[in-house]
Amino acid sequence: MADVEVSRERVVLKRKVTLVNGVSIIVGSIIGSGVFVSPGGVLQSAGTPGSALIIWALCGVFCLLGALCFGELGTMLPAAGGEYAYILQAFGSVPAFITLWVNVVVIRPATQAVVALTFAEYSLALSFPTCSPPRLAVVVLAAAALCE
Repeated sequence: MADVEVSRERVVLKRKVTLVNGVSIIVGSIIGSGVFVSPGGVLQSAGTPGSALIIWALCGVFCLLGALCFGELGTMLPAAGGEYAYILQAFGSVPAFITLWVNVVVIRPATQAVVALTFAEYSLALSFPTCSPPRLAVVVLAAAALCE
């Protein structure tokens, strides 16, 4: 019961994010499945493993700066809603609504589709060690994973 505050009117959770919680949220949000999908393309475009590692490190620093900005916004504007609340406060209701709508209708479903396709591709690769798995099998397994 250490994470619950009892007041006279109601029981509420304490607003508390530890360092481990914060790092876990950031790593889960930023890294996602892109780390497992794009290394080959980065290495192929970079040319050498050293330059690919430099590119990955620079991208990591860029993501860290974005995470620190979100952390700062969270301490300055402690409102529920994440980026919607921040855009609402800074730019008004129309840009905030458009951002929320695009997130719900486009970005989140596309992200889930990429994660499901990555899962299916890597899961089926175990059954097809010498060739690529059939595309239909990948799509069916990804759809099943999304329905679960």
